[in-house]
Amino acid sequence: MQIVTTVLGDIEPSTLGFCQSHEHLSIACTCPMAGGPQRCIDDPEKNLAELNLYYAAGGRAMVDAQPVGCGRDAAMLHRISKESGVNIIASTGFHKLPYYPAEHWLNSESEEELTRLFISELNQGMYLDGDITFPSRQGNAKAGQIKTALDTEGLSSRYQKLFTASSEAVRATGCALMAHIEIDSDPRRLADFLVKLGLPPDRIIFCHLDRAVADIRVHKEICEQGIYLEYDTICHPKYHDDEKEAGIILELVEAGYEKQLLMSLDTTRSRLASYGGVPGLAYILNVFIPLLLSKGLTETQIKSFFVENPARVFARNREYGN
Repeated sequence: MQIVTTVLGDIEPSTLGFCQSHEHLSIACTCPMAGGPQRCIDDPEKNLAELNLYYAAGGRAMVDAQPVGCGRDAAMLHRISKESGVNIIASTGFHKLPYYPAEHWLNSESEEELTRLFISELNQGMYLDGDITFPSRQGNAKAGQIKTALDTEGLSSRYQKLFTASSEAVRATGCALMAHIEIDSDPRRLADFLVKLGLPPDRIIFCHLDRAVADIRVHKEICEQGIYLEYDTICHPKYHDDEKEAGIILELVEAGYEKQLLMSLDTTRSRLASYGGVPGLAYILNVFIPLLLSKGLTETQIKSFFVENPARVFARNREYGN
């Protein structure tokens, strides 16, 4: 039997519902990369209000992509999930290294210790601390995926250690590995590296190629390997408009990859309506999906992006989760 691990417990994949696959619902100000109050997402009432708006629009699940040691607040995620009714799939793993000070434990811990940490967060429970010192206070709410990141430093020895530890945790738990892809990094090399480590391609998700890689041929090459792509440059005029985003999606669908596409907003504080930002978590449901339908995509294809594909990629066999 397969399960999806949420912060409230394990559920059957068929009950996940509409899911945006890469958001940031809570970032504590203790996070080394927070960059001051303007980056924090730490008001529980505003966070809950945002999820309530999402639920009212039809959202039922969400992936929080903030990893351990980088501002993730596991207790906050548990609270707002329980009070809103939105299932949250939380993350262990690591973010891109410029977000961490040189003395951070992520830089000094061994590959073996990091692997143990990631597995423990997936199978026993997420730690409630770890932004400054190595995690020591473990809670009961479990992570449901491993978040990783690739930046322009490429697969240096530092990143090879982190990706290898993450891959070992995937092999031990059966969960998905999500990789942030930075502009001007090399996702094809990372794909080859992960597959050589023994990861099944259908356990791998590459994020942000819709803004990080202009050459759509690269998107198709990665999909051809069986890897999922998570697109989230929606209502993000810094990069391109929604017409451009819809065109990228249509091209991938026409190439036959609709079963490998996930979508989201990759929210920050400035993009959450409850903090006075734009567009808010309900934007995809209220605005972007109608645009996709107007371009000729079907309700069945929309269901693939937001219901069926997340339920498949975030599921793992029950026997792994112990």
